[in-house]
Amino acid sequence: MTPVELSRTVLHAVRRAVDQGELSVVVPTRAVVTPPGPGGWGDYATNIALQLARSAGQPPLRVAEVLRTYISGAEGIRGVEITGPGFLNIALEGAAAVDVVQRILLDGDRYGHSGALAGQVVHLHAPHEVRALVVLDASARILRTQGAFVRTSCDARPEPEWEAVLGVHVDGYGTDASPGESDAVVIRPTASPAAPAPLGRDAARWALLHPAGHDRPRIIAGHLVQRESNPLFRVRYAHARTRALVRNAADLGFSAEPGHLGSAGASPVLLTLLTLLTDHPRILAAAATQHAPDRLARHLVSVADAVLPLLHSVLPRGAEKPSATHRARLALAEAAGTVLAGGLSLLGVDAPEHL
Repeated sequence: MTPVELSRTVLHAVRRAVDQGELSVVVPTRAVVTPPGPGGWGDYATNIALQLARSAGQPPLRVAEVLRTYISGAEGIRGVEITGPGFLNIALEGAAAVDVVQRILLDGDRYGHSGALAGQVVHLHAPHEVRALVVLDASARILRTQGAFVRTSCDARPEPEWEAVLGVHVDGYGTDASPGESDAVVIRPTASPAAPAPLGRDAARWALLHPAGHDRPRIIAGHLVQRESNPLFRVRYAHARTRALVRNAADLGFSAEPGHLGSAGASPVLLTLLTLLTDHPRILAAAATQHAPDRLARHLVSVADAVLPLLHSVLPRGAEKPSATHRARLALAEAAGTVLAGGLSLLGVDAPEHL
């Protein structure tokens, strides 16, 4: 069960409680589910009871007790506990994590692609400015993952180094290429304060795409340094480490196999990583519809930061023999690396296997 599916399950529980006369509230359009905080329990937690308490005219704990009964009986739910002032903590059946990892390994770098925008034609247009063109290029790539047909244009032909170094391309340019139709989308982020091309393709594109469109990008050498303070390095390093683990495991005679993660499976770090991987299709869809590649870039940083603490526990140590747990953790690490590689590719950034 994905976070989106769990959110629907929670909302269905609210509707059932309302239909049965146990709650008198307007059913919200969304129920937020997140990894449980300190003192929490299970795989996910939701504050829906606290959200509804005022309109229900009942204490949050009473609302939580009502909803607990309905959520507990839903398919895919292993158990529900109430913590704090009324948080509902939900444990899923063990197959949930396995399903996510299997899906990623099966889909490869197409994980999160869909036909949600199939049949839609989107015209993206940019002024003659380097950041606008890089954002346009990445937005077009991401839109195509959702099935959209994308046409791109610019006020004037891109500078030669923008094409050669940064890899930008537009279908048409000039005043006659400017979108005149009302539904055309003009990409106009805050302009780059300096020429990014000296950073090289990968660092330059990251520098322009990682900040939100309204933020001013920083064109600095820090994007090139190989240290923890550099988000691009962390993302590429995490990917390279996952690939190294796959090679090392092969040398030890075992391969990835989704399954139970052992005692680490209930840790907050692991739950956060699984949540991020499960949420990747939603992030990709949002980045497409909002023409915001920065959402994908920041998501990749979160995935990298979540997978790095896992990597030391993947391979057997000393005379320890590979177990089903090692194979399951390797599968999770490989799935995270797959998401990182696919996301970097959509941003036009290389994902090296050795770093």
